Amino acid sequence: MKPNLQFDFIVDRTKNTLTIKREFAANRQLVWDCHTKRELLDQWFSPKTFTTKTKTMDFQEGGYWHYVMISPEGQEFGSRLDYQTIRPIDGYTAIDGFCDETGALNMELPRSKWDVTFTDIAEHTLVQTIVTHESRKDLETIIEMGMEEGMASTLERLDELLMTLTRGEN
Repeated sequence: MKPNLQFDFIVDRTKNTLTIKREFAANRQLVWDCHTKRELLDQWFSPKTFTTKTKTMDFQEGGYWHYVMISPEGQEFGSRLDYQTIRPIDGYTAIDGFCDETGALNMELPRSKWDVTFTDIAEHTLVQTIVTHESRKDLETIIEMGMEEGMASTLERLDELLMTLTRGEN
């Protein structure tokens, strides 16, 4: 049975930020690995009914992750996460943006800065993601695109993967 885990989605329109706090019933190293290894990211980093496919992954400062989310109909939606700083198992910062199949950024859609931190809470891990947008308009665009629902669904998939992985450890 899945424990009752914290999930907060906080919109701050004065700072143009989204703060997503999510608790996971797994140790910090495993949760970190799920966020930073392509073979694990491909198993959970999209809302339910979608799949994820990594095109390129270079997890280091100055590197990037280029991936597509694939709809049940086969439509691909490209994204690119450019890593700025990496503090192993504590956190990372990156710039997120939409892109085409080659990884070229779509400058017509908003980019955002992600500051992701991983903290121990007893035997669980709290992941806090602060997503900062350049403008209120960009923030509203992302909200209207379904960011809250999409993140909730995506993080549920991570829960399911972690349950499978931790069962394998026992």
